[in-house]
Amino acid sequence: MDLLLDSGRAPGEVLVLTTGEQHPWAAHELSFGEASYWAQQDAGDDVFYAAAAAVDRAAVRPVVVVAVNGGPDAVAATALPLAHKRAGTLLIVCGDPQQINAVLGAGV
Repeated sequence: MDLLLDSGRAPGEVLVLTTGEQHPWAAHELSFGEASYWAQQDAGDDVFYAAAAAVDRAAVRPVVVVAVNGGPDAVAATALPLAHKRAGTLLIVCGDPQQINAVLGAGV
C-alpha cells in the first residue's frame, strides 16, 4: 500500500479486497454499522477495504488489490475475475502463487 501511495496514487483510488480474515480497518468500520461503512466507499476519499465476498458491491476504482489471505478457494475463484472488472487501471493480486494459480486454473 505504501508503494502505491508513494508512487502518486490517491488513497481514494484504491480498493483492497481480502479473501480470508477481514482487514482490521474494515472490521473496525463495520462495527459502526453497514450503512456508514459503505458510505465511506461512496465518499471515495480513502482506501476502501472489503471482504472479497462483497466484491459485487464494491465500486470501480483505478487500483484493486486482492489479498488472497485464506478463506475457501471458491471465494478467491469468484472474487478474482470480478476484481479484474472493478480495476480501472491496475489489478494487484497478493498471496501464494501456487494457490492463486490453482484457483484460476492457470499459470500466472
